[in-house]
Order: sequence, then structure tokens, then C-alpha cells
Amino acid sequence: MQHDFYLAWRYLRHHRTRSLILIVCLSLLAVLPLALHILLDEGERLMTARAEATPLLVGAKGSAMDLTFNALYFSESTQTRITMAEADRIALTGWADPLAIHARFRVKGHPLVGVSLDYFDFRRLSLWSGQMLAMLGECVLGAEAAESLGLKPGDSLLTSPENLFDLAGVYPLKLHVVGVLGKSHSPDDQAVFVDLQTAWVMEGLGHGHAEAASSPFDPADLAADAKRVTYTEITPENLDSFHFHGDPANYPISAVIALPHDHKSGVLLRGRYLSAEDAAQIVLPLESTRGLLQNIFRVGALFDGVLLLVGSATLLVLGLVFALSLRLRQGEIHTIFLLGCSRATVVRLVGAEILLLVVAGGALSWALLVWIQCYAGDWVRHFVIS
Repeated sequence: MQHDFYLAWRYLRHHRTRSLILIVCLSLLAVLPLALHILLDEGERLMTARAEATPLLVGAKGSAMDLTFNALYFSESTQTRITMAEADRIALTGWADPLAIHARFRVKGHPLVGVSLDYFDFRRLSLWSGQMLAMLGECVLGAEAAESLGLKPGDSLLTSPENLFDLAGVYPLKLHVVGVLGKSHSPDDQAVFVDLQTAWVMEGLGHGHAEAASSPFDPADLAADAKRVTYTEITPENLDSFHFHGDPANYPISAVIALPHDHKSGVLLRGRYLSAEDAAQIVLPLESTRGLLQNIFRVGALFDGVLLLVGSATLLVLGLVFALSLRLRQGEIHTIFLLGCSRATVVRLVGAEILLLVVAGGALSWALLVWIQCYAGDWVRHFVIS
């Protein structure tokens, strides 16, 4: 039997290209369905864990799924926003602590999220370097956002205007990076965090006043200004000049995370949002997430069926390849018979080749699955959740 494997090995090594193609085909047959389930399981784990950690969400009436994804995963949303009055309403009940979230803007592909400092304690986010938000115009980067943008504490980040033809005259804001958060393996790693007041400055609700220039008017200066990138920068020197207009209760936010003091308080708070006339809704993120996961698993079952059909077709093709290979090897087989070997010898040689291919394909499959398992969380956060 040892000689059978040696001859089979020498034959497969001689036909390297064909052998590699067969090994890759066999490995993909095993990897694809298993990899799909690894990604689905990892997605369920990540989404369920973040939803379970968020007791209640309050936002504008509409899609509960859209509200959940915008507040938990900072996805772009077209849902109507609510105001800070909703956070004040929750606080006045005495049943829960409100955490307001402003997740409207994006900067260089990363969500720019306005939060209060309590949010970092709630999500258990700690600093890896630098310091926490302390002044208007400062930002703290998630671990992956800092790596992607190539920024560190002391650098600056210029936001992009939402509309290049914004007639309201709201310029980009130059943010000062003061800290980088440690890796949390959550959507927070992709975010750029500012305080709520800074987010409202970007909304155009707050502004500062610069001193008027005393130099005479020069048309050349006007032409130069038209070519210059104009932005708002908040510094210690002009910080006192920044102020807000209007009632802060009317300032916009995306959602409010409500943290009930106990189960009874949560039930009572949910009862406050049962009125059909109420412009806001309260949702259980875990229920919304489970509803989405059920649909994902239905799609996963459909993919399993498709992969089963594709796998069956691939096995038939591999069988055809072996059959044609034996037809082409009639001269070799005849030589084996002339050497005095029986048909059983030929069967053992072909079986040894198949076994070696299966073992090599299994080893490649195992290596691919280990690699997929290592990066499954990152892929799910990047392609599914973000």
C-alpha cells in the first residue's frame, strides 16, 4: 500500500496544474457552506450582543429597524429626527437616564457621532492614547477610524460639507483630534466622536464671530478667497465667541438610548409612547435585531440550497474529469498490466490519488476556515453592520 501512495504522489506531482485545480475545487466545496455559517454566526453574535446591551431606543416614528441600525451601528438614515426635548422628557419621568445620539454626518467614510461623555461609560470605551473630549471642536477617534485615517492625538480632521451647494453658508469644521479609543470590536471602532454641541455647530445652530478686517478692500483678495478652502475652526482664542441661538430643547438628535433603572421603570416608560398621536416611538433593539436575523437566516438557508446544487454539479464534473483521465491513461494502465499487476492494483492507485487529493483539499479547507474565523468579526462589521 505504501508503494501505491508513492506512485500516486509522483503522478500528482507530475501533473501539478491539474492536481492544484482539483484540490482547490474540493476545498471550496467544503469551505463555502461552512464559511457562510461562520459569518452568519459571527454576525448574530455581534448584533445580538450590542442589541442586548441597549435596553430601549427612542426615535421618530417610522421603521424600527432603521432607527435601531442608525443608533446602534451608525448607518445612514433618512428617518425623521427628534429633538433634545425627547431626552428631557425621558429624564423628567425619573424612570430612565437618557443618552442622546447625533448620527447624521459622515467624515471621509466614517460616521461622525455626537454624544455625551456618559456614552463612553455606557459602552465601556476607554482611551488608548490622548485624552477625552473637553472643548468644543474636539474629536475622539475609534481604533479603526484612527488607523484608516492615519491620525493621532494632536492632528486635525477637516469635515466635508454635506452639500457643496449649501446656500446657508455652513462651512466645513476643522476638528482637533485629542484622543484615540482602544479597540472594542464594535461599530464604535469605526466612528469619529464629538460632543453634541460640536455636532450642532456643524448643523449651523452655533457659530462664532470673527473680528472684521481693518485693511482696505482689494479685489485681488476676493479672488484669492474664492480659491481658498474655507472652514470653521474652534480654538481657545475664539471659543468664547461661539454661541447658539434658539431653545436647546429644539436642537435635533437622531435617537435617545434610554437606560431604565429597573424592569418596572422600563415597562412604565414604554407605556408613555403608546399614544398614536405621539411623534416619537420606543423600540426594543433586541426584538428589531432578532427580526432582521430571522430574515438573514432565511437567506442563509436559500444559499445552503444553492451551494448544495452547485456542490453536486461540481462533484459530477470532478467525476467526469477522473473518468476522462482514466481514458487518457489507457497506455499507462496497459503498461501496468504488462508488468503483471492486476486490476486491483489499478483501483488502489486511483484510490490513493483520490485520497491524497481529498487530504490536501481538507488541509487547505482547514487553513481557509481558520483564516476566515480570525477575520469573520471584522468582515461582518465592515460589510454587514457598517
